[in-house]
Amino acid sequence: MPHTTQIFQVSTLYGAATLAAALDAGRYGPRGGARRVLLVSNNAGVPETALRLDEMHGYEPIAGRFDSVVSWNEAISPYHPSSWGPRGNDTALWQRAFRLRWDIDEDDLIELAVESIQANPARALAAIFSEAVVDVYADGLMSYGPTREKLPLTIARRIRRLLHLDLIPGLRPLLLSEYGVRPEIVPDGAFRGVLDEISREAADDPRLAPVIEEAPTAVLLGQYLAAINILSDREEEDLHVRMLTGAVRAGHRSLVFKPHPTAPAGYSAALSKAAADAGARLTVLDAPLLAETVYEHCRPELVVGCFSTAMVTASAYYDVPVARVGTGLVTGRLRPYPNSNRVPLAVVDHLIPDLEREETPAVVGPAPESLSPLVRTIGFCMQPKTYPALREPAETWLRAHLPDTPAYYFPELRLAELGLPGSTPRTRARIQAARAKRVVGRAVRRTNRKK
Repeated sequence: MPHTTQIFQVSTLYGAATLAAALDAGRYGPRGGARRVLLVSNNAGVPETALRLDEMHGYEPIAGRFDSVVSWNEAISPYHPSSWGPRGNDTALWQRAFRLRWDIDEDDLIELAVESIQANPARALAAIFSEAVVDVYADGLMSYGPTREKLPLTIARRIRRLLHLDLIPGLRPLLLSEYGVRPEIVPDGAFRGVLDEISREAADDPRLAPVIEEAPTAVLLGQYLAAINILSDREEEDLHVRMLTGAVRAGHRSLVFKPHPTAPAGYSAALSKAAADAGARLTVLDAPLLAETVYEHCRPELVVGCFSTAMVTASAYYDVPVARVGTGLVTGRLRPYPNSNRVPLAVVDHLIPDLEREETPAVVGPAPESLSPLVRTIGFCMQPKTYPALREPAETWLRAHLPDTPAYYFPELRLAELGLPGSTPRTRARIQAARAKRVVGRAVRRTNRKK
């Protein structure tokens, strides 16, 4: 009788913690029922210089839940995990090679658990192990947004479920819903248990001790939006300063800044100067720790960020009040409109108080009735061909709510492109003229090629 091998692909410690919680909650059956392989992928631009997953506190106890750990980067070297995928005719050869390399019997049944199924390495794995059932796990707010790209039916039909954290109770994920994929919640208790385990493992880090001694009452979260070309370096630096200024205005005098692992050192220097000018104490925690470890050991009274998932986990799992800064600016900079960060930004913008408007920080509760229609309207505007059934509800929502909605949610140009309420006849005419010009241009080029 063939055995089952389960391959769990991860690239972040947060994602690995999500999978560990799913295992602890019995979502993959009892330990010993199948062989479990942790497949680690480093998707950084230059993996050789980036922080490795096994260098982060909490990795070892998570890895201990698996029977073996293998490296995707080593398996496909010298190619990059984000860009490499097999040619169609080579998938059988690659499957045989990986089975041999990872000591998987030829007769073993394969189950995959992957992140970001629209992109590599998840897409490559699903293609190579073409008979495997596929689970997709989502470890953040992007699960509430639409699927970024259309999937081949050979992959879509094999997706069994979407495992996700219940970050916003009552809000149902839109991701993969067009394929009838069943969303399944990873229990809060199991995930919090894994976070506690990670925090205990990190307790002896010498870089954490000075932070605890300062007893910060506010945590500032960096995201490094310049790395994905949303803001300039200077704008992101200013965004962090705005977070600090807002926290100080709210009465906090001891703060800790948790930068993104790839953020340049200059960000911290600028923030330190701003703290000194404001008469506040700032500690920069540049260590391989999850933000959740800071929440556990420091028990802050406030967490400030732009749209980091760590803001919502602070609220959902640690009951820490949260506040946002800069969501309008960042939303307005997203290009193209279907950018996957759009729904996370909208969720944070809609639910979390704005610190710069001196709104009172708060713990995020269940989704209000207004959130789901907003998210689905944005989802339709992002991917109208994928979710045609959402057009009518989107039109109804826009007619009723667009006048009271921030303009950066629904730019008029996008509404005109889709023929939706909120666009003027002049803008729609300009869009139609541009389309006609492109059609004529393509026809002319085809004619010239035939000559």
